[in-house]
Amino acid sequence: MRRLILMRHAKSDWSQGTSDHDRPLNARGRAAAEALGNWLRTEGLVPGRVLCSTASRTRETCTLLNLPPSCVVDHHRQLYLADPDEIIGTLRQRAGGPSVLLVAHNPGIASAAASLLQDPPLQDSFNRYPSGATTVMDFDIDDWADLQWHSGRLRAFTVPKELV
Repeated sequence: MRRLILMRHAKSDWSQGTSDHDRPLNARGRAAAEALGNWLRTEGLVPGRVLCSTASRTRETCTLLNLPPSCVVDHHRQLYLADPDEIIGTLRQRAGGPSVLLVAHNPGIASAAASLLQDPPLQDSFNRYPSGATTVMDFDIDDWADLQWHSGRLRAFTVPKELV
């Protein structure tokens, strides 16, 4: 079995006047990222590996999750504003290990979550996939190279508004 956690970065700060890639989180986003990390730990969903976009807001989200030092974090430029095919391709090539968290951006992360699940949740928040939205899914595969569309079973879904 393989477990995938797809997370959209937490709320970013548009007041900074920086490039899109360099935009940081705002105060609400920082609190949300910490809450998401607490939720992952409480639910026993801490991954062994993280694949993260190189954007500031995804890197900051990942850092504020406060994952254990044993969790390997890799940053990949191709995940910055990636479409679902790029997200799945990165997973197939670079995931390794039985449990992976991927932190990226909309619209690609939301489309990937919807397209990987056999039965997406019937929740408005899943359809909107707001900042910090997190989907946990399980796959009956032994290798990430075998990952297929519409094959994941929903384990959990949350948004920061439910946690903060």
